[in-house]
Amino acid sequence: MEELNCETVFTIPVFGGIPIAESVVVSWIIMAVLTILSICLVRNLKVENPGKKQLVLEVAIGGIYKFFDDLVGEEGRRYIPYLISIAIYIGVANLIGLIGFKPPTKDLNATAALALMSIVLIEYAGFHKKGLKGWVKSFAEPVAIIAPINILEIFIKPLSLCMRLFGNVLGSFVVMELIKQLVAPIIPIPFSMYFDIFDGLIQAYVFVFLTALFIKEAVE
Repeated sequence: MEELNCETVFTIPVFGGIPIAESVVVSWIIMAVLTILSICLVRNLKVENPGKKQLVLEVAIGGIYKFFDDLVGEEGRRYIPYLISIAIYIGVANLIGLIGFKPPTKDLNATAALALMSIVLIEYAGFHKKGLKGWVKSFAEPVAIIAPINILEIFIKPLSLCMRLFGNVLGSFVVMELIKQLVAPIIPIPFSMYFDIFDGLIQAYVFVFLTALFIKEAVE
């Protein structure tokens, strides 16, 4: 329980003091590193005779873009940069435990914020595509009697995204702590590699996969 507590790293001395949790600081570090890395990778790009770094980058980003393009379709293409950004952030956040940091996704507040961002984008996508009248009308499809269920889904979807990501990351953390308590420290290393790398990347994939499907559903 001590490991799971959201420790306050420092307090901003305004409005009576605003506590800044460890998960927020780690998120800032992740965003700063990813931003600097992105700036470094896209410097000196060439249309003709590109270098190996640019070719690898184009293949990687092109593959990820195509994956999401197949999911959301032409109407949802404008939201692919968000999906890629969130996928990279969650993937790095889940892997950062390998270098001694506490993953921000172990904080329910962090996963709730990610889920809230996604659901706002999903509803915006539907509103942008259908307009106000069409967006409101969509809650009564295919029949008006299920409108309350469709409205309830607005709250169910972010809760599902939030709890699925948080629950799986928390579950792997608890299992690893139990293994460390029961067996010698050297034995849990393969389990740690599984939970921190494989399971962490799977959770990032599931989160953005479901968000992409919800966006496609909203713009259909």
